[in-house]
Amino acid sequence: MNDTVPALVVVFGGRSEIGVEVATRLAPGATVVLAARRAHDLDAQAAAVRAAGAAAVHVREFDADDLASHGPLVESIVAEHGPIGTAVLAFGILGDQSLAEKDPAHTAAILHTDFVAQATLLTVLASTMRDVGSGAIVAFSSVAGVRVRRANYVYGSAKAGLDGFCSGLADALHGSGVRLLVVRPGFVIGRMTEGMAPAPFSSTPAQVATATTRALTGGRRTVWVPWVLRPVFAGMRLLPQFVWRRLPR
Repeated sequence: MNDTVPALVVVFGGRSEIGVEVATRLAPGATVVLAARRAHDLDAQAAAVRAAGAAAVHVREFDADDLASHGPLVESIVAEHGPIGTAVLAFGILGDQSLAEKDPAHTAAILHTDFVAQATLLTVLASTMRDVGSGAIVAFSSVAGVRVRRANYVYGSAKAGLDGFCSGLADALHGSGVRLLVVRPGFVIGRMTEGMAPAPFSSTPAQVATATTRALTGGRRTVWVPWVLRPVFAGMRLLPQFVWRRLPR
């Protein structure tokens, strides 16, 4: 193992397709903890990580929306397995935009999971790992947050908030020995988007995971998946508002 693939990998959202794909790429020789709701039902995910070469795989119960549980969970993982080398925040919900426009409770639920819970766990992890002086954190933003569209503004605004939070946190961690990688994928073809027509420049969970682990190895601070979305969205920032508001999801 080298310092870009540390001995302890923890995936928060251990049932997510991207999270499991990242875990399998970081697995060889590592101890991997998959944290998710219904942890007793993570046999398939644990088996995939074990088959990828993990030295050991453990599962832990984790409810992202239970903010008060974040600190004790991280503390107990560190107490049992030692310092976290790589923490991957792979949880999130897409939500229903049309419902959110009518139901403020659903709007709050999306923002709570996709921004508030992420920011809370990031804060816990940053504080814990800063005390050790090493490690990497991976957070998944989205191109949906680069310029928020009318078609999915609730989800997009959560990602915009997360992206901004991560930008500031990465600067706060500078020189601490802990680094934060922000991944900005476009449309990902998977369970979360099942039934939706893929957008241009779509990717798969495997492609996102490959780009993520390469960026970790390369010491990157951000990575766009696919890379072409970076210049595409640089141009999209310049579109007039009357055009932008008509763009689909």
